[in-house]
Amino acid sequence: MKKKTQKQNSIISMVHLEDWTETDNKIQRLKQIIKERKSADHTRLNRTPFYFKPFSRKQKKVLTWWCDKSTVKDKKGIIADGAIRSGKTLSMSLSFVLWAMDKFNGQNFGMCGKTTGSFRRNVLGTLKQMLWSNGYEIKDHRTDNLLVVSKGSKTNYFYIFGGKDESSQDLIQGITLAGCFFDEVALMPESFVNQATARCSVTGSKYWFNCNPDSPRHWFKEKWIDKAEKKNMLYLHFTMDDNLSLSEEIKADYETRYEGVFYNRYIKGLWCIADGLVYSMFSEKKHTIKGECPQYKSHIVSIDYGTVNPFSAGLWTFNGVEAVRTKEIYYDSRKEGNIRKDDEEYYKMLKELVRGKNIECIIIDPSAASFIETIKKHGEYRVKGANNDVLDGIRVTTTFLNTGRIKIHESCKDSIEEFGLYSWDEESGEDKVIKENDHAMDDIRYFCNTYLRPRFKWII
Repeated sequence: MKKKTQKQNSIISMVHLEDWTETDNKIQRLKQIIKERKSADHTRLNRTPFYFKPFSRKQKKVLTWWCDKSTVKDKKGIIADGAIRSGKTLSMSLSFVLWAMDKFNGQNFGMCGKTTGSFRRNVLGTLKQMLWSNGYEIKDHRTDNLLVVSKGSKTNYFYIFGGKDESSQDLIQGITLAGCFFDEVALMPESFVNQATARCSVTGSKYWFNCNPDSPRHWFKEKWIDKAEKKNMLYLHFTMDDNLSLSEEIKADYETRYEGVFYNRYIKGLWCIADGLVYSMFSEKKHTIKGECPQYKSHIVSIDYGTVNPFSAGLWTFNGVEAVRTKEIYYDSRKEGNIRKDDEEYYKMLKELVRGKNIECIIIDPSAASFIETIKKHGEYRVKGANNDVLDGIRVTTTFLNTGRIKIHESCKDSIEEFGLYSWDEESGEDKVIKENDHAMDDIRYFCNTYLRPRFKWII
């Protein structure tokens, strides 16, 4: 029998101090103590100093615009938009908390992201390090999504909210706020932002908005940026040159990751319409493989299910560096004399596609419920629901094309053809694609956004 570690003995002895008689209660208490210990350890591990680098002129303006000697201190709020990696989020989040702690005591504040998870991942970790480095005490109540920040005699309460859809407005109703910070506000619905700003009813409250550009017809562009002066808002536009911590090499590397609309928005920081081909960077010379196809260790299938519309499935092989679409199915019932196939027939086609391969998983849109059940019924393959966010998936796929992470074998003629046809709907004025020639594009997007994305977080 293995010796118990000192930590295990400590935990078990704590459990034995309680006079419980039911085993289930002991197990639940033990789990809770372990969870609390892990949370405390995680907090201690992250309580490392933040080494500040020189701030740019615009970052300094973000950090000081609300100060007593500032000429713009009476503005109702601030909007910072522009390129990715331009230093917006770091300076905005820090300045928001410094302002709150300087001007208020015992008040509630809102900090919003598309989801609470994305806010914690993209903002909160660095923010806590910066605050610790400035002498602030922080208690992070993860269950309540509440950050309690203290320094000297002052304590304020920062609630974290997610604004991912129209129903999110219900989460913020009823609370009274002295200010609210919105990270990536262009990803939030207008109703959520309206509800959150309406909660800021404490005298002296202000709004803080941070985002990358979107369509010029986006509600935030039209109702806040274009009306910044009327709404008494300070507006600052950022580029990567406003982040002094980025080297020229890093900036050049980021420029290679995007093209078309995403280059204009994320690198140039422009609010522009998506037009032309979605994957204008796709090149048969650069992105297709001729002759013998590589066979790496991992094999994955991605599927866009259709009965009236085409059924598209791709077999991918992956070596940790690049993924290659080696074979595909593309069945269009209209082109086959309106002969539709049922789920069992599609399953037989799938079996033929993957014959001889050990399949890691099959990625498919969660809406294809009947076919998912058919696959599960046979019990031969593991099914994974696809992340089917269209715009985000296109952005991720664009990055992988630009960085050479995905290739298409020349035999996959239908997907190669769709790359040359898949287009933005320019007449809609929104970020929408024309719903034609998009079935292989959908299953490729599922693969990139669901399977590859977690493996290449550092380039997304």
